[in-house]
Amino acid sequence: MIGIESRDDAAVLKLDEEKALIQTIDFFTPMVDDPFIFGQIAATNALNDIYAMGGTPILALNVVCFPECADLQVLRKILEGGLSKVLEAGALLVGGHTVDDNEPKYGLAVSGLVHPQKIIANNGAQPGDLLFLTKPLGNGVIATSIKAEMVSGEAYKEAIKWMSMLNRESSQAMMEVGVNAATDITGFGLMGHLYEMAWGSDVQVEVFADKVPFMEGTLEYAGLGLIPGGAYNNRDYLKDKVEYAGNIDPLIRDLFFSPETAGGLLIAVAEKKAGELLQVMEKRGSFCNLIGRVRGEHFSPIRVRDSRGAEGQNP
Repeated sequence: MIGIESRDDAAVLKLDEEKALIQTIDFFTPMVDDPFIFGQIAATNALNDIYAMGGTPILALNVVCFPECADLQVLRKILEGGLSKVLEAGALLVGGHTVDDNEPKYGLAVSGLVHPQKIIANNGAQPGDLLFLTKPLGNGVIATSIKAEMVSGEAYKEAIKWMSMLNRESSQAMMEVGVNAATDITGFGLMGHLYEMAWGSDVQVEVFADKVPFMEGTLEYAGLGLIPGGAYNNRDYLKDKVEYAGNIDPLIRDLFFSPETAGGLLIAVAEKKAGELLQVMEKRGSFCNLIGRVRGEHFSPIRVRDSRGAEGQNP
């Protein structure tokens, strides 16, 4: 039902009239020193692909790269962290595979289920939809600051909270309300994943730069140059796919391309359902922030503007 052609978060195979299988895999190198927390973040990042499709995780397999000469107690802590998130998701961890590698890496291959008629893909956004984000941006900058040993205790704690938070409640909220499209914000940054949604849906979108939320410390550390290199790779790839209306701070522009780990859901929902979505999100204790809208049909470069600026319109 869904393969590589739509650049979606996971593949989907229809099993029967009531069930479709969702399949995804994700793993990466540590971005924090604590092995248990790293395991939690890596597992969350993989599990969230299932939630982005409107599904429920059922099975997970560990994907591990680890040096034979390293302390196996560190690996044990990584796996324990991952298991804690698999159990929180209500899924089963049923094994995995480990290879000897000089640089540790960890993640999951995850299977989930969804009703074939209830799949939330990234290519269904419609003109008039409003765009919502369910986590603030900035964990890529915070992770870079951690590596540079320049992060504050409060900024660290907040980033860990968001990176280790499953998108389960947000996913269930959007399923309850009924939305047109969704994806999660990860390695391609906000602009990269929004581009995939806009291109796949063949629509024009705009982002309200002043409405996009950031984690504590993000702007401060970015101002010191602590922006991950992937942000510039993303920016270069998308250079002809984004345009700016008005005087948008260059720092903010760069942060829109910054890679995120286990980021929030980017949701496109009909304007008439926006109020209900916010209510259900609040009821479930989920963060949800309006950041833009779908302007019309037929893809054109993403427009970024201040919500109080161009055309005298407010969102």
